[in-house]
Amino acid sequence: MDDLRFPIGRFTVDQNVTPDRRRAWIRRVAEAPAALRKAVEGLDEPRLRTPYRPDGWTLRQVVHHVPESHMNAYVRFKLALTEDNPTIKPYDQAAWATVADTDRTPVHVSLDLLDALHQRWVILLESMQPADFSRRLVHPEHGQLDLDWILQFYAWHGHHHAAQIAGLRAREGW
Repeated sequence: MDDLRFPIGRFTVDQNVTPDRRRAWIRRVAEAPAALRKAVEGLDEPRLRTPYRPDGWTLRQVVHHVPESHMNAYVRFKLALTEDNPTIKPYDQAAWATVADTDRTPVHVSLDLLDALHQRWVILLESMQPADFSRRLVHPEHGQLDLDWILQFYAWHGHHHAAQIAGLRAREGW
């Protein structure tokens, strides 16, 4: 089950941050919308309603989750850059996946939202100075996190979900 849930492996933080690695993580963030769009390209409604694994979210829920999560991350970056050690608000991702708009909104709306969001986010990331990535915030569930940690997580996150969808497609021969 872990292979289905984490097809590119579980997230691990890299403690050896270098300018080259940071640029690579920013590039991964920039590439995430295209990876997700490619993962669902050509899927019809019945396939979008298929869970990517037993007891997992449907592909539709996964697609809508990614921009929701990344919007929160973008706001968290802005908070950490403009406030000293802000405490951010976590949210119940599983509950968000069951709200009516998830079922009623066409997936292309969330894909377009992700494109626009990542354009802004990458501009922000590329404008940051090295010291900016050391700015911190407090996550009530995870404690103190710096922006390097959050960047690494989201460089992984978008591709993680695209791989979940691609994995189901491969297993089903779609």
